[in-house]
Amino acid sequence: MTQYVTNTLSGERESFEPRDPENVLVYTCGLTVSDDAHLGHARLWVQSDVVARWLSHAGYGVRHVQNFTDVNEKIVARVGEDDLGDTEAEVAAHYTQSVIDDMRALNLERADVYPRVSEHVPEIVALVEDLIDAGYAYEANGSVYFDVTSFEDYGKLSGQQVDELDAQGPEDEQAEKRHPADFALWKAGGVSPEDANEHRGDDLPALDHECGQTWDSPWSEGRPGWHIECSAMATTHLDEHIDVHVGGQDLVFPHHENEIAQSEAASGEQFADYWLHVRLLETDGEKMSSSLGNFFTAKNAVAEFGANVVRMFLVSTSYTQRQTYSEATVSEAEERWDRLERAYDRATDAADDVAAYAKGEDGDLRAAVADARADFETAMQDDFNTRGAVSALLELATAVNRHVDGHDDYDYRGLVDAIETFEELGGGVLGFQFGDEEVGGDVSIAEDVVDLVLDVREEERDAGNYDRADDLRDRLEALGVTVEDTDDGATFRL
Repeated sequence: MTQYVTNTLSGERESFEPRDPENVLVYTCGLTVSDDAHLGHARLWVQSDVVARWLSHAGYGVRHVQNFTDVNEKIVARVGEDDLGDTEAEVAAHYTQSVIDDMRALNLERADVYPRVSEHVPEIVALVEDLIDAGYAYEANGSVYFDVTSFEDYGKLSGQQVDELDAQGPEDEQAEKRHPADFALWKAGGVSPEDANEHRGDDLPALDHECGQTWDSPWSEGRPGWHIECSAMATTHLDEHIDVHVGGQDLVFPHHENEIAQSEAASGEQFADYWLHVRLLETDGEKMSSSLGNFFTAKNAVAEFGANVVRMFLVSTSYTQRQTYSEATVSEAEERWDRLERAYDRATDAADDVAAYAKGEDGDLRAAVADARADFETAMQDDFNTRGAVSALLELATAVNRHVDGHDDYDYRGLVDAIETFEELGGGVLGFQFGDEEVGGDVSIAEDVVDLVLDVREEERDAGNYDRADDLRDRLEALGVTVEDTDDGATFRL
């Protein structure tokens, strides 16, 4: 069957046809690491995670890149606060680790690469140079701006018209730009005290000087603009032309519009074929946002409800639909997960009942398994309809309960098929953890140990001890740790 997606670029539901029939390149716009992640961020992560899981389940090789923005005035504004650190880099490192811990706690599969802006300044500078050479950008007082009037297709993602656009960027840029909507690719100097203090808490002393990290460039000692970073990281770790770009709905304009303009102006190719935008999570009728203070952190949500309930809440609404966080919607997710978990546990208990399992055959149960698989597949092929996928598993849960309640002699084969369906589709695609142990904070300890072993393995390889390195990999895999060697180093999955 055909996979369909809703493509923001065309505004239509389209059949999905990656450039390589066997492999898919996926880029997810990650988080600016200036605060703890909240459930709105987690919604994007989980939906993107499910997209990558489903495409992998469907047989594609998936290369998934998700960035961290670790250079930003909001990060600078947190310098000196509590124990966050005395530099922009220290604050960014603190919150990057917090986000990674939250991702692990939510049982997200690892992306292939988690690039950071601070590590890609040479690539950003090279991309800006290409845009200047091609006539799409210009230097002004040490800063560099993209000329939106030079790119004929500007506005094709968001529907904006250049002659109707308001100014982009802060007021101090306007005097040196050719057009008010031109946007910064490179900013001379550090973060101004005005920009930092705008986001700085009242309990911190106001800054009175430029601050934040700066780098050398052909134009000035300065910092990358916001939008250029994703173009540089996506093309560095994927390609100039990628298949799927995932992001929050609030990034359509200006961020993703500007990504398209600068990427396509530099390469002459279409940047991304399919743009998938996850609708916002709302609470009390407003977007959940750190700036509005109406957020519930991902960390606290997992601690209070458990990762499975949080994931159930987040996948119970498809990514194209607006989602509301409330006591009622979380309670509904708790009830759904309880139904699914109880059915799984009852199926495993019944299948382990040696005295009863060998005698019966329940055609209704086996038909329910087949129907659940077919309905799940149909839902996911219909624009990654996670709500429909959950419904398919809940129907199977009902069939399992009906079988266990109505039979003294269980259908062992039917129960095993049901268990495998829960694990393969509910676990492998939707990311639930079945069984007694649920993923949580302790997983970070296991990952730290694996990272340590991989460091030792790399030292062995550098020393030419390849047999010893292979032995370490084999012993990790025997413990359930899948290791993959990539151009960017070894990655693993528990």
